Amino acid sequence: MSGHSKWHSIKHKKGAIDAKRGKMFSKLIKELTVAARGGGDPAGNPRLRKAMDDAKAINMPKDTMTNAIKRGTGEIAGAAIEDITYEGYGPGGVAMLIECQTDNRTRTVAEIRHIFSKHGGNLGETGSVGWMFQKKGTIIIDRNAVDEEKIMELALEAGAEDVSDDELSWEVVASPEDFNSVLDAVKAAGLEPLSAELVMRPTNSVQVTGQAAQQVLRLMEALEDHDDVATVAANFDIPAEEMEAAG
Repeated sequence: MSGHSKWHSIKHKKGAIDAKRGKMFSKLIKELTVAARGGGDPAGNPRLRKAMDDAKAINMPKDTMTNAIKRGTGEIAGAAIEDITYEGYGPGGVAMLIECQTDNRTRTVAEIRHIFSKHGGNLGETGSVGWMFQKKGTIIIDRNAVDEEKIMELALEAGAEDVSDDELSWEVVASPEDFNSVLDAVKAAGLEPLSAELVMRPTNSVQVTGQAAQQVLRLMEALEDHDDVATVAANFDIPAEEMEAAG
């Protein structure tokens, strides 16, 4: 299982994701708005469908969701929000890819650069680390919720590319095109994922431990806590016990 997925699995276990539900609301409103530019019908817009599912999962009011979508389709006025990706390196040479949604890219890049600098990293040029990542759908399931034979059979029959595990969770990986059908199959089997998202998954990893590992995790936390940051991908490989301590 990738370091990024382990990190999010541990955070879910500790309730850290739920503790930031307020921030999730504001981030999902942006995602709904941007996603809806590809069409307001979730049946023909997988990104919008995913955003709506996520919004429902945290009990976002229907009117809030509808208004965000209408801003995206242009039915009602709103600030112009754009997708923008930043690339950089954290402590220990860890490659990081940060996907943001902002209405002020000048402000956002300055704040992201400051976070990197504060936590021992540096913001890089476009293309500096992007080649190390591939977009994949990842579904994280509690390790105790299903046995290996069942999850392997279920996931691979639904079109998943791979299934891996650690002591906490199963990670099901699918192509972006097959992500929704694999997720539907997982839910139809009565399994409720800890997380299910399209992520930029690293093609290689960098092992970091000790002080450098703790710096990397603090940088991850600071980036994920920023209002304009939608996702953070990184290629660190940190022992689970060190992530548990920082989670």
